[in-house]
Amino acid sequence: MIKRIKLRMLFIGGCITLFFLVLVGRVFYIQILQGDYWQKEAAKTWAHTTIIKALRGEITDRNGGVLASDVPAFTVVVEPNVIHEQGLRDEVIQGLHEILNKPVSELEELIDAKDKDGDLLKNREVRNEGWKVDQEVADKITAFVKKLEKEHDIRETGIGFVKDQKRYYPKDSLAAHVLGYTDREGNAVAGLEYFYDKQLKGADGELDYQSDGKGVKLPDAAESYTPAVNGDNLKLTIDSTIQYYIQDAMKEAYAEYQPKSMTVIAADPNTMEILGMANMPTFNPNEYWKTQDQGDFYNHAIKSIYEPGSTFKIVTLAGTVQEKLFDPNATFESGQIRIEGYRRPLRDMHGGWGRITYLDGVKHSSNVGFVKLGYEMLGKDRLKQYIDNFGFGQKTGIDLPGEAKGSVTPYYKVEFATLAYGHGKVQVTPIQQLAAVSAVANGGKLMKPYVVKEIEDPNTGKTTVTKPEVVRQIISAESAKQTGIYLEQVVADQKIGTGRHAYIEGYRVAGKTGTAVKVVNGEYDYSKNVVSFIGYAPVNDPKIAVIVIVDEPKTDGGGGAVAAPIFKKIVSQSLEYMGVPKVYEDDKKGKKSGNDTVSARTAPNMVGQTMKSAREQLMNQGYDFETVGDGASVASQYPSAGTALASGQKVYLLSEQGDKPTIPDLRGESLRDALEVLSLLKVGIQVSGEGYVTEQKESVNNGKTQVALTLKPNKQDGQDTGAASGEAADPNAESATSSKPDSNSEQNTASSN
Repeated sequence: MIKRIKLRMLFIGGCITLFFLVLVGRVFYIQILQGDYWQKEAAKTWAHTTIIKALRGEITDRNGGVLASDVPAFTVVVEPNVIHEQGLRDEVIQGLHEILNKPVSELEELIDAKDKDGDLLKNREVRNEGWKVDQEVADKITAFVKKLEKEHDIRETGIGFVKDQKRYYPKDSLAAHVLGYTDREGNAVAGLEYFYDKQLKGADGELDYQSDGKGVKLPDAAESYTPAVNGDNLKLTIDSTIQYYIQDAMKEAYAEYQPKSMTVIAADPNTMEILGMANMPTFNPNEYWKTQDQGDFYNHAIKSIYEPGSTFKIVTLAGTVQEKLFDPNATFESGQIRIEGYRRPLRDMHGGWGRITYLDGVKHSSNVGFVKLGYEMLGKDRLKQYIDNFGFGQKTGIDLPGEAKGSVTPYYKVEFATLAYGHGKVQVTPIQQLAAVSAVANGGKLMKPYVVKEIEDPNTGKTTVTKPEVVRQIISAESAKQTGIYLEQVVADQKIGTGRHAYIEGYRVAGKTGTAVKVVNGEYDYSKNVVSFIGYAPVNDPKIAVIVIVDEPKTDGGGGAVAAPIFKKIVSQSLEYMGVPKVYEDDKKGKKSGNDTVSARTAPNMVGQTMKSAREQLMNQGYDFETVGDGASVASQYPSAGTALASGQKVYLLSEQGDKPTIPDLRGESLRDALEVLSLLKVGIQVSGEGYVTEQKESVNNGKTQVALTLKPNKQDGQDTGAASGEAADPNAESATSSKPDSNSEQNTASSN
């Protein structure tokens, strides 16, 4: 018995000993052999990390006006279990529906949500309508919660907020394609937000600390703190006021012409700082998700390529001026011209204008004239070299994402010929064209365009300023000035100048119209045009250069009728806003009149000067004029010296007349002006109707020249028919072996996606 008891005690003692040995071994294994692992696991239960959000950099315009910034945001959160416990289901659904405009069915699904065990969920974000809402919406939610608490005498309603921050664009769609946007997760998607994302977003900070089981921070525990590094601030070259002028003018034209798209860019031609850039249609970056058509996000200003048409003639003109080949008084036969190896002639609009001077060819936008200048005089090699030097076929390097480079790929002789007037194997972007015309305006320097003026690091206060960058000197300053004077005549000549609708009283404007037929499925479609105007002002001291492009306007008008008035509205408003005074030739001292009190421009005294000297002087001063007769000196003029000139009024210079006087084209002139000119010529006059001259006929009666004038009440633009004279001539630049335009290049229109 005793022996059995001893054995039993020995067995129990052995088991206890074995248990303790196993326990000690297990403790040794956990604490010693796996100590590091379990130390880390334990640390997870008391270690906490709080993320300190960095502020995304602010974007402002050149004057400090905020265009994009981070603002407080609130995400609405509901607790289905609490809402059901309090019996608030239907009231909450209806209230949130009215405030957030979220569908009732989606709210019902959200508030009735259960887990896999069938229990109502606790915290649910109300996406997307209640995600990162602004303070105004948050205030409405708060008021609704207080109403529920008061009516039901409760303290918990199951509705709350998570505080956050979001990107906000205070001017809505203003400069939307420049700014781009960030999505609701804070990811940069387009525009400057995307291009400068690394600088803008900064780096989040962290706070690491230890706490007890209830989350209370341990007093003696170690902690580490990494401060947030806020993103850099961008100051743009964009001027919000000029940007507004641009978009306001575009809205008006967009409503009138209902085009496929529109693009406008404005820049300081001396630096290529972008003052404004816009496309229509557009979008609101604050509500980007409401934009259905993805094409509305497309920045045509830098991404779209198209055949430029006659605006490209600026390059040809500048090249011939630089090479001293352009003689404004030399003549050529307009109408058509044949190119070796090409079966059809290249033509001017309306069959041409007979034998005209090269200056009139520029005013009329004669394709034949520019073929002779670019293809025959410059030659294909020099023409291509000037095109390359002006930056075509290359990216400008503007600091925006997705810039296209276009292409210039002529091969056959006829392709070089049509290249001279902007058709065929040439694809350009709007920003390339604006950089090119700015080179003419600024004295021959091709500049790199840019949008960001300054980058400021708010953490250190360091500011990096973008300096204007000259790519290359293309033509001399003198050649650039002379080219500008010729381009000014395109606008100043109110009778035949294709750009006359861009004329601004008191400001000297240089420019060029363009109408290009679009390529559809490898063929030219004459029902689809891209019309444009490009120019700068004032000619004597350029402050702004602007390009306007309208893709497929629903009208028969060309660049002169559609795009030039848009240019005029934007530039006239911008120059006055910039404080550029209107200039009038009150006297030879060049007095300037302020914008509040302006005096009329007066006719200078040209009588007695040589005709050549008079022409040069009037051209250099931006007057619209016409010479009458073949004499060497000015015998008389109209209006007489010192006479106040009406807006766009022409000065007539008359030389000595022979037996048969030369009668100028008086169509579009008032009866008074027509009578004065004809009286100086001492011819007989017959008048029918009243208003402005629409038709004139010459006859000889008893040896005396007679002129019959027909007038109508409304002023008629005698030379303006359809697309502005000559700017949309036959662009079919196929070769003898290739009858279709290149369809393998980048998208071929100004509205391509």
